[in-house]
Amino acid sequence: MINAAHIILYSTDAEADRTFIQEVLGLAGVDAGGGWLIYKLPPAEIAVHPTEGPSKHEFYFMCDDIEATLKELTAKGVTISQPVSDQRWGLLASIKLPSGADLPLYQPLHPTAFDLEG
Repeated sequence: MINAAHIILYSTDAEADRTFIQEVLGLAGVDAGGGWLIYKLPPAEIAVHPTEGPSKHEFYFMCDDIEATLKELTAKGVTISQPVSDQRWGLLASIKLPSGADLPLYQPLHPTAFDLEG
């Protein structure tokens, strides 16, 4: 039975992005051997959306209060690459990783799988 998910972010500056994930986002990590760091993520959920184009995968960090989260991250020197926009399903923004890649964040405005836990 499936008991977890493993997400890979490909980076043009993996070392800087690893440091960012650990030191700025505060995620604990383990060395899987040979310097390959794997970070513990908060709980996750998965959604499957229809598409008329090619299949793809997306990754978003979720938060309860996107404005407070962005304020906390900018205080740590993080650059906001896309300001908050209302997408009906959630409030969406992106931050810049040291490699230059965007990392999307969103505050859901819809029921989430976490609502099942209660």
